[in-house]
Amino acid sequence: MSEINEKYLYSKDHEWADQNGDIVTIGISDHAQNELGDIVFVELPEIGEKVASGDSFGTVEAVKTVAELYAPLSGEIVEVNEELADAAEILNQSPYENGWIVKMKISNPDEIKELMNSEAYSQYIS
Repeated sequence: MSEINEKYLYSKDHEWADQNGDIVTIGISDHAQNELGDIVFVELPEIGEKVASGDSFGTVEAVKTVAELYAPLSGEIVEVNEELADAAEILNQSPYENGWIVKMKISNPDEIKELMNSEAYSQYIS
């Protein structure tokens, strides 16, 4: 059974979002990293890149597959987790704490309502 962090919101594409004012930290869920297996590479977006909700903003490469990362919200990338460039396996080891992928300044706060809470996400993946 995958761990689900109860303080985060989740997208149907298995990204989590942690909102702090108009800055949202985004990563992939424990369920997603379990499904992918051993992650070997993460393609990160550029700081300043603008993305719309549902747009791909990078990829996660595992031993057997490559998965797109989809923005759960619209906004501008303000920070990327540079540690993932050298140690992609952090996503497997700590998907919620050290394995965050980007921080984004959101442009449409109403989109938050489209995301699932931990209980809804738990039902979604079961």
